[in-house]
Amino acid sequence: MAYLELRNVTKRFTKTLAVSDLSLSVEKGEFVSLLGPSGCGKSTTLRMIAGLESPDAGRIIIDGTDITDVPPNKRGSGMVFQAYALFPNLTVRGNIAFGLEIAGKSKATTEETVSRMLQLVQLEGIESRYPSQLSGGQQQRVALARALAPEPHILLLDEPLSALDAMVRVDLRAEIRQIQSELGITTVYVTHDQEEALSISDRVAVMRHGTIEQIGTPEQIYRNPSSRFLAAFIGTANQFSGQAVDNRTVKGTHYTFDTVVPAELVGKSVVVLVRPENIRVFSKTEQIPDGSNLISGEVQMITFMGSVTRLTLNVYGERVVCDVTASTHHFEHNQRVHLAISPDLCQIMAE
Repeated sequence: MAYLELRNVTKRFTKTLAVSDLSLSVEKGEFVSLLGPSGCGKSTTLRMIAGLESPDAGRIIIDGTDITDVPPNKRGSGMVFQAYALFPNLTVRGNIAFGLEIAGKSKATTEETVSRMLQLVQLEGIESRYPSQLSGGQQQRVALARALAPEPHILLLDEPLSALDAMVRVDLRAEIRQIQSELGITTVYVTHDQEEALSISDRVAVMRHGTIEQIGTPEQIYRNPSSRFLAAFIGTANQFSGQAVDNRTVKGTHYTFDTVVPAELVGKSVVVLVRPENIRVFSKTEQIPDGSNLISGEVQMITFMGSVTRLTLNVYGERVVCDVTASTHHFEHNQRVHLAISPDLCQIMAE
């Protein structure tokens, strides 16, 4: 049995269906992210787990106990919000100790726990400061320590890094993952940032219109999206339209793909999905490997991205994006090139 279970959970706000018949299982110690665009229901789902919202239907189970109707302060969960939600009149130490004092912990236990939390989130030496004297990253560390101090059964994080600068965000998400792994605490993390979700999660649940569109490991979600929405939402995917004429061939107006076509799509209009890193780009004079699908295009934009250079090409009036290794290739604007795509790196979906 999973440690956290949501069984057919539904939530409405007046006439808006925020979450629709959603089911989710999270194992003990697992880090699962709820990822999706604004308004997809991910924060509402998290708030129902926390007890801040009540489902209109369905049940929520933690460690075999139905907590659907249990008050938030009795659920044994710790929550970190986007806006920190620190008490401005309390010091760092006071904020972290707050939940322990409310729970009636002894002074000695509280002091020991606060000291341990300060070390865990690397805030030793500033425990006497007030929130207004801290940076955004430091405030979020305090919020994380406060949530972890009572030793909750489950940790819930609602877009905790979205208000931070890019560099701080990258550093802090790595720290959150390290702390979670060290403590082994079951964690549900809400974000709209795909890179964030893919980089720190054991599994990612991509949500759309109040339901889970697909759930899997970051690699599964990226390499095998179950829909065109997912392919476009997670990373970048080039989409080539055509007709699946048989189980090995997709014919477009200007190109033909040799690849494996699922039996149920033969004879139908389909889309061939190809990630930018799976397209090899060659100049007209270079030797092209045998067995590849070939398409011609013209370089329109060159974007240096560090380890790779992103080429934006015009392919028969359509925009195609390719990533090439910056140190081994040199291309110019308006250059005519060949695109080589291996048959096994194509994914076929219904139009």
